[in-house]
Amino acid sequence: MGESATLAVHRCRFVDYTPSAITALAFPPLPLPSIKGKKSTSAKHPLRFGTLAVGHANGNIDLCEWAGIERENQSSQAWVIQKTLPGPYPSKVDSVAFSIRYPDDLDVEGVPECSDLRLFSSGGGSELLEWDIERSCVRQRTIGSQGGAIWCMAVNPASSLLALGCEDGTVRLISLVNDTLSHYRRFDRVKCRVLSIAWGPPVPQKRAPDVPEDSDSDDEDDTWNDAWLVTGGSDSSIRKWDVSTGRVIDRMGTDKVRGERTLVWTVGVLGDGTIVSGDSLGMVKFWDSRTCTQLQSFQGHGADVLCLAVGPEGNTVFTSGVDQKISLFSLVKTGNPEQASKIASSSSRWVHSCSRRMHSHDVRALATWPPYTTLPPSYRRHFPMDIAPILASGGLDMSVVVTPAALPSTTVVKVVNPLMTSAHCTFEDSYHRKLAYSAGPSGTSAIQVARKARLVSCMRDSGVSLWHIKPRPSQEEEDSLEADPSHLEPHAAGWEKVLEMDLNTNTNLIASGISDDGRWLVVSDLYETKLFSLITDSKDRLNVRRIRDFSSILQAHIPGSTTGSTGGQAFHFTPDSSKLVMSTAVSSHVLVVDLTGEKPRVLRRFDQHRLNNSIVRNRVVKKRKADTDVQMTDAAVDESEESEEEQEDDSTPTVVSILKISISPDGQWLATSDDRARTHIFNLDSIQHHSVLPSFSKPVQALSFDPQRPGVLIMTFPDNTLQIYNVESRQFPSWGKELCANLPKRLTRAHDPVLGIRFDPSVASISVDAKPRYALFWGSTWMCKLSLAAAAPGRMTKKRRRESAKFSGPPPIDDPNQVDFKMITHYRPILYMDFLDAGELVVVERPLVDVLSELPPAYFKHKYGAS
Repeated sequence: MGESATLAVHRCRFVDYTPSAITALAFPPLPLPSIKGKKSTSAKHPLRFGTLAVGHANGNIDLCEWAGIERENQSSQAWVIQKTLPGPYPSKVDSVAFSIRYPDDLDVEGVPECSDLRLFSSGGGSELLEWDIERSCVRQRTIGSQGGAIWCMAVNPASSLLALGCEDGTVRLISLVNDTLSHYRRFDRVKCRVLSIAWGPPVPQKRAPDVPEDSDSDDEDDTWNDAWLVTGGSDSSIRKWDVSTGRVIDRMGTDKVRGERTLVWTVGVLGDGTIVSGDSLGMVKFWDSRTCTQLQSFQGHGADVLCLAVGPEGNTVFTSGVDQKISLFSLVKTGNPEQASKIASSSSRWVHSCSRRMHSHDVRALATWPPYTTLPPSYRRHFPMDIAPILASGGLDMSVVVTPAALPSTTVVKVVNPLMTSAHCTFEDSYHRKLAYSAGPSGTSAIQVARKARLVSCMRDSGVSLWHIKPRPSQEEEDSLEADPSHLEPHAAGWEKVLEMDLNTNTNLIASGISDDGRWLVVSDLYETKLFSLITDSKDRLNVRRIRDFSSILQAHIPGSTTGSTGGQAFHFTPDSSKLVMSTAVSSHVLVVDLTGEKPRVLRRFDQHRLNNSIVRNRVVKKRKADTDVQMTDAAVDESEESEEEQEDDSTPTVVSILKISISPDGQWLATSDDRARTHIFNLDSIQHHSVLPSFSKPVQALSFDPQRPGVLIMTFPDNTLQIYNVESRQFPSWGKELCANLPKRLTRAHDPVLGIRFDPSVASISVDAKPRYALFWGSTWMCKLSLAAAAPGRMTKKRRRESAKFSGPPPIDDPNQVDFKMITHYRPILYMDFLDAGELVVVERPLVDVLSELPPAYFKHKYGAS
């Protein structure tokens, strides 16, 4: 191991950032199989993990992508937030649903990606929102329910209809065919609220008797029809509806206590027609859909059952609610040995297998992957037996919990735990894990630090707060305080709040930034960027002045914007605070703004991220393999040629989210990365585009320049792997490849992804030979030190010495064991980490106990005589 580093740490718990509660979860549906048994047209490939949509009480929706490598079934980091769709302010999300935009275009064995999906949500009002996932905003065509508040929604298995349960007691069907959104049918009205809804199994379309089997209408006959759906109401009733007529087929009544109505909060349907319900008495009931009679009833919970999810094979049901427990109900076969010769010798019954408490407050949503499709047993899609399904749950404690959910009877083959939490894969015995709650939109942090001004900023839904961290006392002052503690001021703190600002916004804030000298503060929602000048007067009071015409200055340099949006998705000030670099939210531009004049002015607009194709300067940008050394272009293209090429490529622009921005410590290099895993390098001295990196398999999670070598860019990815790129030579140096290939497993298998990279400012002023270089990487529950120093020069070969001199970087590491690495988990959960000065680190924590203390008390029922 290398030399140890001693740092003075400011452990900041005064930042009152509060994440939002989770109110809805959804996985994308899978395409329906062919009725005629048509096979997949593509080669057999393993089942991918779909996008997880997480709806929050503040109106935001997080889109989380699986962090694992393609064709690998395990990932320690599980789902990682890649994009946040900011909700209108104020708003909330009660229900979330995916549908497939064009189901006929998808492979029947495939998993839809975000580009194939449509996303809908409702938030207690009468408006149904459809989201533009690419632009991270609500699509212009929202639709009213025409029946009051929307209490529930469900998409049919064919992704052609969306059913809404409304306040006025009606069910309304919305047509989704061919990417449309229009009212299709209204069911008969009942005298209660429709609280929950689920579609019954689809039925194959029957061929007309006079049509031969080899006719040309095969494609038209290969469709699924919806026969019925089921709803749960506020009048102790479960109703079965005929989809074709919109009338009630039958009604099932639940239990009542002292004549009071029971609320049926959640319903589900299995492929054989069995109906499952959960109500406000904590009862979980199973019903026969043909006779509409109760099959079995369980007192599964001590309070309201708010949600349920069906396992991928249809033989498990998970329920949860106010009592924080997640209960598992399993379908087990029972038979009479005396009647073994009879056809009906065996039957199946549901049993309450187990219950686990994995949350500290109410559970509002459950979802399983792979998702369950209510298909008849003969058409059911079978999933790999050697991979455990995953149950995701979320509620008021702000964290998504994922756990393997295999059945104990799965003993035919060895089952793999995709989460790598333990060797056990069954729901009863496996270890669950909590995904870190969001520290900010789109996987970024809501916290920022101004080093020179010693300010800490915190962005909330519609406001910003600033704290000042007082300087450390000198050694003489510390000695005097130890000698005479009476000089210590009573209730003295090392920090003070200097600003609390509420803003008028259209959506929740999505990005913020503060300059190192504390003179500039910038915040933005989806549609407007606000720039503030911070001035400290003679009495150390902070005065705020808004630059009123900043939006109009930006608008003049954003061509073709139909919405007039000047919102930014990411901001970064140069080290000397003279320039602001921002990425626009809706139009995907990169703007360089000069702040040194009387008023800000835009120096240049870069449009490289808008390129729809992957051709840049006559070079195709392909995904980079780990063992490939990519040579970049040698000389900078003339500005006229570059602008001409930009105009040529702008004919077919694309929309991306540019979420990661980093500027080198010397202010020369700018790196930007988008959600399509494309990273561009710009030269801020000449204000020109410099190079483009090959697209990686995953988007960049964090990126930073090395202060000692400002031309070296370090990038991290959701699976905690690294890539090191030399900007000046336009290459991935060999020493960087060797370092990235020998990363400690404790880093790559950490449960939380890397959220940031930091370098001690004192290292930049020390020669390379004097002290080993190291970088600090941090995630939500850990912090680690990774040495970037080289092995002893005498142990290198001549070839490696020449490569080291050529790339102006440290030589490769001969022995992976020489990597100086140390990980600590003392601080958790970490919202942000940065250096204030040389050897002085600030760590912003937000313990879960502090967050939960602001919530109402959780459900608790004392048992008499229990110890």
